[in-house]
Amino acid sequence: MSSTNTKIKFTYRDYKGLPESETKRYELLEGELVMVPSPSFEHQRISRELELLLGNFVKKNKLGEILDAPFDVHLGEDVVQPDILFVSKERSGIITEEEIRGAPDLVIEIFSPTTAERDRTYKETLYAREGVREYWMVDPEKKTIQVMTLGKAGFENFDTYGKKGTLKSPIFPALNIKLSQIF
Repeated sequence: MSSTNTKIKFTYRDYKGLPESETKRYELLEGELVMVPSPSFEHQRISRELELLLGNFVKKNKLGEILDAPFDVHLGEDVVQPDILFVSKERSGIITEEEIRGAPDLVIEIFSPTTAERDRTYKETLYAREGVREYWMVDPEKKTIQVMTLGKAGFENFDTYGKKGTLKSPIFPALNIKLSQIF
């Protein structure tokens, strides 16, 4: 008898078949179900402030849609739930009732101790590979936001803003966010 160590990967169908839970969130990364723990108060506060500022700007200027987690973003075989995302009105066709099917224009991930490494490595590569135009990595501990833009070989650092800085975004040239409002 021969045995093989076959690693069975989960599919999108498996993921969608998970029981709904108000306390548990999952992402599907390389065929693995990854539980995403509930965010901390500081994480939620930062997320709320960013979403309010971006949401008001996007709505006022009729630019598209700002959404927040939990909302599935289907990228190839992976399904992620970015903290905040933006889809321009020109690309609104990727939004369905249940998910985003394709790369948002902007993805924002707010680091937590359990997700920071994955956000900096795997997700950065995934978002670049799938065509996300801009990626913001928010570090609550350092009180910084790193803005990355998509280049020919992946993401390139546009700028990193500290608590006393004013964030500028290539996607939103008229937007200025004073980070003292966020941190």
